[in-house]
Amino acid sequence: MLKSQRLATLPIDSYDFTEELSIIDANDAGGEYDAFTFGSWSAHVLANSGGSDEDTSFRPYEGQLALTELGRKLPNIMSIVTDNFPLERLQWVRIFSLSEGILAPHVDFLEFAEPGTRVQIPLRTDEESLHSENDIVYHLRRGEVWKIHTTVPHSARSVSPVARLSLCLDFADAEDPIEIKNAIPSELPVRIISRPPVSDAELAELLSSAADMNADSMRASFRKFAEVPFVRRADATAAFDWFVEAAVRTGNNALVEKAKAFRTYCIEKRGYCEAFEW
Repeated sequence: MLKSQRLATLPIDSYDFTEELSIIDANDAGGEYDAFTFGSWSAHVLANSGGSDEDTSFRPYEGQLALTELGRKLPNIMSIVTDNFPLERLQWVRIFSLSEGILAPHVDFLEFAEPGTRVQIPLRTDEESLHSENDIVYHLRRGEVWKIHTTVPHSARSVSPVARLSLCLDFADAEDPIEIKNAIPSELPVRIISRPPVSDAELAELLSSAADMNADSMRASFRKFAEVPFVRRADATAAFDWFVEAAVRTGNNALVEKAKAFRTYCIEKRGYCEAFEW
């Protein structure tokens, strides 16, 4: 059962932010979370604890939300937030950009004592931009408001060269519901993606494709393992199992330990601002 929830659908067509999406496309957001990302992924900060564009590392905090310089350039996008969501618990406003890329399966908030509530609203997307949660793959339509269940392994993938842009709102407290104003009826059911199971032949081919994996190619090699659960019926964490098995087959113990460490970092345990070194 999908634990992430579609909370509402917003009248997104009543907002004109075409020019503002172009500003996001041109913005250099840096690579705060490069260890998790393959292809083009970035997080653009519109509001945070002090309004600094340099403050990009997510964390809970006490205090009031402040617009960054980028956020001040995006009044129409910010009006989606202020028109429709309560601001008292809101701590971060970001836009996630993903094109021709994929995220490693991961669990958010491992670094912190308590998880918050994460909401995403796609501003620009297409049918091939997908999310996963455990063994379920699903699509977030433009304007849908989704509460992402961040404490189970999940991922995202977009094959389009045009970046999928998703507004991400992080609220303090995982328990209290988010009150959303101005919602309109959701006319379509949640879109769950059906995939065939992984065949033995496909798995054998996947493992053999990494036969020459070494310390220099290891990071790039993981991407093809992470891609499989989006097109075949498998749990997101299977990518790590296959990756470890591929490392075992190289006979290189250092690669095996690195593969196991990456699994731990992504879905089991990591410290605040801990960087994973490939």
